[in-house]
Amino acid sequence: MKSKHIALITGICLFSAMTLIFSGSAFAKKERIIFGGGPAGGTFQVVANAVQVFKPIKAAENFKVQAQSSAGSVENLRKTNAGRQHMSVVYSGHVWLGSKGKMKNDTKVYENVKAVSYLYGAPGQLVVRAGSGIKSVKDLVGKKVGVGNAGSGAFANCELFFSYMGVWDKIERNAMGYNDAAQAFGNKQLDAFWLFTAFPSGAVIMAAQTNDIEMVNLGADAEASGFYKEYPYFSKLIIPAGTYKGADYDSPSFQDSALWVANAKVSDDVVYEMLSIIYSDEGLKHMISQKKTFKEMAVETGIKGIVTPLHPGAEKFWKEKGLL
Repeated sequence: MKSKHIALITGICLFSAMTLIFSGSAFAKKERIIFGGGPAGGTFQVVANAVQVFKPIKAAENFKVQAQSSAGSVENLRKTNAGRQHMSVVYSGHVWLGSKGKMKNDTKVYENVKAVSYLYGAPGQLVVRAGSGIKSVKDLVGKKVGVGNAGSGAFANCELFFSYMGVWDKIERNAMGYNDAAQAFGNKQLDAFWLFTAFPSGAVIMAAQTNDIEMVNLGADAEASGFYKEYPYFSKLIIPAGTYKGADYDSPSFQDSALWVANAKVSDDVVYEMLSIIYSDEGLKHMISQKKTFKEMAVETGIKGIVTPLHPGAEKFWKEKGLL
């Protein structure tokens, strides 16, 4: 009887050990995907959060997505290249500049960041008070301006455009996120604030509730200065009249494409599966429910604005969709 008890206990222990080994093995295969978003008040963070909470993504057996906030596009480029973030949202222009070692004050070549898909177009927006007399970027000389978070795409593109226009070193720069800038603007601590994000922006809506606002015609500045010839990855667009309270006129501007990107070492299968989930009818409906900006997302526009190499998993997906 004693030997039977020992054999039974031994069998139970072996079974438990094997169960732990196999379950541990299955768990080890579940790839952890850190998805870099952006600062509060920006659309980048909405993208990361929307992907993380989508039920079919949460139910995936091979990976787990964790949204992570960041300063924005430039920080995402660097962290994704280094593998500290596996996926993120980065502007197409920064992926292109980074791949050629042409980032502002940064000659490093970021070659591990691969495009996954187009998300939406993000335009420059410059908010001022009605009656301020600020009709052009050049009128900002000597003014207090919110220029976006340091390390963000907003900051980088503001520096790029304002430097090109000759005013970057002639303004009082305040590096801060959109919501903080809107609040400071409302408290008369800023004369203007810059955004580089999809419209309508919650921060601009907030600013329009406390002040009569105007939108500066950035398109006219870009056109007259030759900006598009110097930076061909930007494209023209119009922010329609009525987008914001008090701005009952079309506001010409320029935009870059916000891209979903991944580190080159992320599994091809994971990238392919995530694209298959998000670009399903159900997935696209979910994204639009999180923010109307994502109505631009569609299979037909999946590789719009991408001028750098695709991740192999994305290349397989978009080839099957007939886009390559």
